[in-house]
Amino acid sequence: MSERVEKLLKAYPEMVQKRDCLAYQLAHFKGVSAEEVIASMMTPKADGERVQSSSLSDKTAQIAMTYRDRQDQINREWYEQLEKQWHLLNDEVVFLESAIESLPDRLSAFMRDLVIEHLTWDTLESKYHISRFTVSSYRKKGIQELETRFAERDREMITFMLG
Repeated sequence: MSERVEKLLKAYPEMVQKRDCLAYQLAHFKGVSAEEVIASMMTPKADGERVQSSSLSDKTAQIAMTYRDRQDQINREWYEQLEKQWHLLNDEVVFLESAIESLPDRLSAFMRDLVIEHLTWDTLESKYHISRFTVSSYRKKGIQELETRFAERDREMITFMLG
């Protein structure tokens, strides 16, 4: 579990950035254009002899009738995928932030500065008037406490899924 929490702590800035990027994409979603859908529906022209079973106008009419439905389907599925990614990432970020806030006061402030504010160890030493060894000890203690909270969340999820 410790590796999981440590990876989350290191990945936190990137996770927040990706979440914000997904939120921007969702807020400004345009989807694929009609031209892109029509181009994707067109098949390459076959070389050699072939029997023509329908006229060009029938093919054009068929494409014209189905492209809007296809465009709507592609855009809906794309938007839903972006939304799903955003929700999963947001849930992880919000849980990590709330878990940090739920730590005992001094440890909470320290871990918030370390993870969320992304302060360096040197800055933490100066701010809290502690040694580098104590920074390391606080970090380890914070990770242990966060592990407990993540394990509890996992147990609650399993209980819900099995119950």
